[in-house]
Amino acid sequence: MESSIPQQHHAYVSELLSFPLARLHKEPELLRLDRDRIQSQLQDFMAANYRALVYSAHTSLSVQDQLSSIDKDLKSLTLEKIPTLTNACTKFVDTLEKMNKMNQTQHLLEIPQLMGACVKDENYDEALELEAFVRKLSTMHPKSVLVRDLAEHLLQKLRLDFEKPEPEHCLRIVGYLRRTGVYSEYELRLQFLKCRQAWLTGMLEDLDEGNPDEYLKGMIGCHRKHLVDIVNQYVLVNYDENDGGLLNSWLMHQVASHLETLKILLPEISDGVLLSNILEESMYCGMVLGRVIGLDFRAMLIPIFEEAVVNMFSNNVSRAVEGFQLVLDSHRWVPAPAIANSSVHGGGGDDDDDVIEPPYCLMEHPPLAVFVNGVAAAMNELRPCAPLSLKHVLAKELIKGLKAVSDYLMTYNAETGILLGENKESELFLSLCQAFIEITYPHCAKCFGRCYTGGAASVMDAKSSCDGIRRLVKTVSP
Repeated sequence: MESSIPQQHHAYVSELLSFPLARLHKEPELLRLDRDRIQSQLQDFMAANYRALVYSAHTSLSVQDQLSSIDKDLKSLTLEKIPTLTNACTKFVDTLEKMNKMNQTQHLLEIPQLMGACVKDENYDEALELEAFVRKLSTMHPKSVLVRDLAEHLLQKLRLDFEKPEPEHCLRIVGYLRRTGVYSEYELRLQFLKCRQAWLTGMLEDLDEGNPDEYLKGMIGCHRKHLVDIVNQYVLVNYDENDGGLLNSWLMHQVASHLETLKILLPEISDGVLLSNILEESMYCGMVLGRVIGLDFRAMLIPIFEEAVVNMFSNNVSRAVEGFQLVLDSHRWVPAPAIANSSVHGGGGDDDDDVIEPPYCLMEHPPLAVFVNGVAAAMNELRPCAPLSLKHVLAKELIKGLKAVSDYLMTYNAETGILLGENKESELFLSLCQAFIEITYPHCAKCFGRCYTGGAASVMDAKSSCDGIRRLVKTVSP
């Protein structure tokens, strides 16, 4: 029975069961009175809220219609629009992933520029962090050409900065390169010397090669100042002194280059004072390098400078001979005005006077005067840089010049036949030949004796080289 009673009536039924019989007889009447009361209240409420109830009814019907329409739209959206929206969202996500990859690639491509800025501003720690990042990428993506090229580019940036900085930066750059682990110790030393060589070569290229004197002075000063610094830096950056002779080989290369440059440029210097100054600076450079790093190359300078001195003196004497020949070829054989003190002749021994004046009588013979002036100029250039070891060599050069003058006088006579006639020209030419034998030759010997003790005797002992012109003069003389 209880199962047939609705759930909401269980409380009322329980209450009825507790009533006495008299109360149960009254219950129907009480229920009827409650019903009438409720109906009356309901009618009053309906009358008082008629408009609201009608509006609610219409609203309910409208909501039901709209819900039906929404249900149809949702079914249509589910069947048609959702797949299209899903595809569009998928494409959007793919586009975002591609843009993200493009941004990452752009960041990678900006690394070299960032690396260059770090190196330029000397922020080497940040540069090495970038290098480590790229190295990590190389490990993670070993087949990526972009990453490999990027790693090589970053390393090249550091190499270029290694070549350019001033010497005080080198130690720090070597430390950074050692941290990269790109080079072995031997390769790092080799790179250090290569970069120092490039830096040193750049300094030499800044010198004026058009001026041999200034270039050589600059080169000597550069080697004297910087080779010691480079060696000291090399020793500091290398923990192991055993480098397989790498430093010694590099230093020998520098010495060979230094000497080769001297061989090439010294012949272009015709000023004895400049040559003497360069020799003095070269010797000082060799002394400093020998004392500090054991690189004394002064013994190698001697033959180079001796050759330069011989070359300079020989060229000057040759120019004197050429001047004599040119003036003789164009000389007009007319008597010259009488010259005061024409009796002053040059002697054949060493002169103790400070100044040796050319004989005035040579002014009567312009070709000989030109030759004597040329020889005097050669002696003036020789005096500041006259090595004692070249005494006999230079004496032979002077004797060769005097012999060339003697031979040219004989050739001139043979070609013109000037001594065959008995006229004024013959007398003047014979006088010139006698002046050469008696005045010019001894005077040149005396000038050479001013440069070398006993030099005049060495030249006079070889006067037999001019015996041809002597015999010619004796033959023609009355």
